[in-house]
Amino acid sequence: MAGLFDDGKDDGALRTIGEVSEALGIKPHVLRYWEQQFPTLKPLKRSGRRRYYRPEDVETVRTIDRLVNREGYTLKGAKGALKSGPAGEAPAREKSIRTEPAQDVLPRLKTLRATLVEALQD
Repeated sequence: MAGLFDDGKDDGALRTIGEVSEALGIKPHVLRYWEQQFPTLKPLKRSGRRRYYRPEDVETVRTIDRLVNREGYTLKGAKGALKSGPAGEAPAREKSIRTEPAQDVLPRLKTLRATLVEALQD
């Protein structure tokens, strides 16, 4: 997270929603919405309901942003990813995918191609 904030504060300092918004390029209303959608995102709320983001909250926001806006996860998928994997890593989207050696797949693909060509000619 070093270098993310250019505000002269210590890396471990609390940040306001405005500071986080500006540093990450995420609008404050989106951050507030994500708080409602992601139980793991719980910034501190002090007097006047002012939000203060801890470094771990900022990392959670960065992870949500990466999953949703860069990797194409839905909010529901991102929630699941946050639950099942470390905060900095997105788990595999589909754990049930079976990997097969290429030589085992090739004959099946050729058969499938022949079937498709035949179907298109009918």
